Amino acid sequence: MTVMEFFGCAFIAFGPPLAMFALTVANDPIRIIILISAAFFWLLSLLLSSILWYVVVPLRKTLAFGLVFSVIFQEMFRFSFYKLLRKAEVGLKKVTEVGADRHAVTTGRNTLAYVAGLGFGMMSGAFSLINVLADSVGPGTVGLEGDSPHFFITSAFTTLAFTLLHTFWGVIFFHAWDHQHYFSVIYVICSHLVVSCLTLINQHGMYAASLVPVYCITIVTGILAFKAAGGSWHSFRAFIRITPK
Repeated sequence: MTVMEFFGCAFIAFGPPLAMFALTVANDPIRIIILISAAFFWLLSLLLSSILWYVVVPLRKTLAFGLVFSVIFQEMFRFSFYKLLRKAEVGLKKVTEVGADRHAVTTGRNTLAYVAGLGFGMMSGAFSLINVLADSVGPGTVGLEGDSPHFFITSAFTTLAFTLLHTFWGVIFFHAWDHQHYFSVIYVICSHLVVSCLTLINQHGMYAASLVPVYCITIVTGILAFKAAGGSWHSFRAFIRITPK
């Protein structure tokens, strides 16, 4: 039973991101490099958060303190990675032989933002759930001694939400700085803080109270990312339209 729970939670959390990676990133070596680089930048933000947590001894037991500064560091390194990509953009265009027309440049920038966000999200998800998955294989069964039997599946769905959110945040964040839409930058930071703080409710066993608003914010953020990437209702309808044979 524990093995089934392990694979079930793993596929819930990492199935969609791995599918996104396989379909949109794996065939392009430049995208793989960008994704790994973005994941490394997320690791650097985690390193700074860990150092701060270690130094500030009186607040080590205050989870909200470390959480807020972790979000701040993540967004700082997201901005640093954005600046790095923009400086390297000319070289990337030469390597990938992107056309000089304006539409190709826009498409390339959105792609870079998507890949960078996916890199942030996959590394964030890996660090969030690996230890939980390791515990899910036993020994013991969650639910005994008053513990909630929904802990593992809630953790899996939360990890999936954060992976998707980081991908969406990457698209919105990069587009906002390119076009000086600072309200969108504020939205990314604030929504990141809100979603992260919602996970604090889980320590009281109120999983539905955190999952429902987290996924509502995920849907809204996905729509905003779709619009930032140049999508519209017309293009969405054209995408889902079934072409008659």
